[in-house]
Amino acid sequence: MNKTKLLCIVGTRPEAIKMAPVIMALRNDDAFEVRVLATAQHRHLLDQVFSLFGIAYDYDLDVMTPNQTLPELTAKLITGIDSVLESFNPDMVIAQGDTTTVFTAALAAFYRKTPFAHVEAGLRSRDLYSPFPEEGNRILAGHLAALHFAPTTLAQDNLIREGIDACKIVMTGNTVIDALLETAKQDVEPGFTLPENSRMILVTSHRRENFGEPLKNICNALRSIIAKYDDVCIVFPVHPNPHVRETVYGILAENDRIKLINPLGYEQFVSAMKQAHLILTDSGGVQEEAPALGKPVLVLRQETERTAALAVGATRLAGTDEQDIIDHVSTLLDNPNEYNKMVIGTSPYGDGQASMKIVRAVKDFFHL
Repeated sequence: MNKTKLLCIVGTRPEAIKMAPVIMALRNDDAFEVRVLATAQHRHLLDQVFSLFGIAYDYDLDVMTPNQTLPELTAKLITGIDSVLESFNPDMVIAQGDTTTVFTAALAAFYRKTPFAHVEAGLRSRDLYSPFPEEGNRILAGHLAALHFAPTTLAQDNLIREGIDACKIVMTGNTVIDALLETAKQDVEPGFTLPENSRMILVTSHRRENFGEPLKNICNALRSIIAKYDDVCIVFPVHPNPHVRETVYGILAENDRIKLINPLGYEQFVSAMKQAHLILTDSGGVQEEAPALGKPVLVLRQETERTAALAVGATRLAGTDEQDIIDHVSTLLDNPNEYNKMVIGTSPYGDGQASMKIVRAVKDFFHL
């Protein structure tokens, strides 16, 4: 029997985390021949995740170069992906999320009239330029997709509101919960030590929209928080992008209670989340993961497309104004009742079975 050929395309570390359970589940099904294309928008960070989950990629575009513009990246991706489509000739292309890799995967598949399946479909901030370019990427990819795997009912409703045929939408939950719950079972050292009896704030910030003044505001707020609370320490895995590193190290270096460290491997980062008292982030994945671990999240953005966690009170928008961040953090550090309101310990993003639901949906698509 001829197997249905699937090409899974992954570009960044968050995509690798969310696609790893899907790739493994598809590879475990005898109906499919699965190959993996790494575009390597995040070279080292991507390799870390693939190594953790034991996934080898079949094609590697290795597109990232320093100070690359979005048009340059898009051009390299579209031609590189197309060359793989020509040689492998898959029956379906599958990608996750909202990066330039995902948009170009959808477009390249469309040009060859190959069905594209969109994992984590339907997220919307309703501001085309925030997050940039992610909001545009996911809208464009969504309208080229033949199959939409929505992580929440809100995402499903967004797609239907945009005119997507409901028959093409499958509500799966978010695959990040599949990866998280499996990884959280492990007892892994995070790679840093904390002062005894300290409350640790875990911070991540990498979004393009926060480059410049917003990130400076975030760092200045962190410096003020450390000065205000003697029992607080901050752990900040700093993204390798030079726009991030220069700002963060320029403001926060040489403070004994602020640990600026290199990005952690996924299992170490999950361990760090488990140890954190509070998490500040502009990462979409962290907004989804932390509630499942019972950790309050303050979102360092003006809006978020991850509204399910907002709705249940597990996350709050803190924005990027320095004083607003200080006020939000202070509320949670000073008021146990406010803190406990955010500790829900369950995820609004699924039950850890999203990958198997995706496998079933792909088999249904091909009548297997």
